[in-house]
Amino acid sequence: MTHILAPERFTTLHISPEERQREYALREQFARFWATTPGEPRAVYDAFIGATPLATGTTLHAIDAPGASGWWVAPVDALPGQVLLYLHGGGYVQGSAAAYRGFVSQIARRTRTAALVIDYPLAPENTFLQATDAALAAWRWLIDQGYSRIALVGDSAGGGLALSTLASLSQSAEAIAPLAGVVFSPWVDLTFSGASMTDPNVEDPLIGHEYLKQCARHYLAGADPADPRASPLFASLEGLPPLLIQAGSDERLLDDSRQFAARARSAGVQVDLEIWEGMHHVFQLDLAHLHSSASALDRTAGFLRGAFNAA
Repeated sequence: MTHILAPERFTTLHISPEERQREYALREQFARFWATTPGEPRAVYDAFIGATPLATGTTLHAIDAPGASGWWVAPVDALPGQVLLYLHGGGYVQGSAAAYRGFVSQIARRTRTAALVIDYPLAPENTFLQATDAALAAWRWLIDQGYSRIALVGDSAGGGLALSTLASLSQSAEAIAPLAGVVFSPWVDLTFSGASMTDPNVEDPLIGHEYLKQCARHYLAGADPADPRASPLFASLEGLPPLLIQAGSDERLLDDSRQFAARARSAGVQVDLEIWEGMHHVFQLDLAHLHSSASALDRTAGFLRGAFNAA
């Protein structure tokens, strides 16, 4: 089959000297937080993520249904018939829907779209097989609720899970196809082939190579790291919907974004790749500190609105 390549849409976003100073100050806050916050790792991680404020005019309620467990996050003026499925980060070993409610509300508010953020099974208690099953079950649950216009969004490990879910859906006989995917700093390659993983010039303040290797061991539980359900970089990408990928230039997962965007583009997928100069891993969370965070989410909302309006 012959594919027409999507137009080149790979962009570097530059920041001001003032924004760079705010980024440096934030990195100092990160160091203090991780060094001084007591508690077990999952609780500390949730406290970190939960600092993102809840958007005004947003409602929340818990979901506990066959096929979907997590939180429903909806702006009061949500447009009917469209929804976001959000898959959270945390290296597949941490993170919860409750902790991500504030962040997801910022995306939901900007797009006037309700969102379901799910609690998928975490490692080491579970593996990538259970996580991927949970994501697909949540997709089908949304369809059962009457939604036909659905976009997937995720960050870090959840970004990888979102992309593997999109790849699975693109190869399936599902009657309803996803309209779009947005991923922030996605982890797509558990073989660790990207040069940024060990590049000494990358000063990722949040995640390290050894930490990711440990997470991968738990998530894979001895399986092939190139299994496309765990590493969507190696999936068949033909038929994926339009994608927006955002990453910081100073993070270990930078080449995961670059490599996935290049492979998707070669498969004929429309891909917008944005590399934000000097930014750290999933900087979009830091709305209280960085102008770039709000700008990135505004661009995310514009992309999603365009996808929903085109449907």
